[in-house]
Amino acid sequence: QVHVQESGGGLVQPGGSLILSCTASAASESIVSDAAIGWYRQAPGKERELVALVSRLGRHDYADFAQGRFIISRDNAEKRVYLLMNDLLVEDTAVYYCVAGGIHWGQGTQVTVSS
Repeated sequence: QVHVQESGGGLVQPGGSLILSCTASAASESIVSDAAIGWYRQAPGKERELVALVSRLGRHDYADFAQGRFIISRDNAEKRVYLLMNDLLVEDTAVYYCVAGGIHWGQGTQVTVSS
């Protein structure tokens, strides 16, 4: 069974920054370095959408709204995938989910951008 856990959400003012963190493990062993890891988000009343993805081989892909503001990175030593979010907008408010291997989802972490 794969366990995916997000952390780092919270309340931030418009224009601020936030770093989300994701860990993923199976049988107590991290799978972060061996799997594609993605960040998705879902705002109230909207469908879940891709934010950013890092493939097994290290390719990074971003949604248009994330390009230039968000950075996804994998730290194999820390066994974590981070999502650095800069210049946050009110419309970035959502629950952010981490997914490992395309099928193993975390419970999500709330990000609220508000003044």
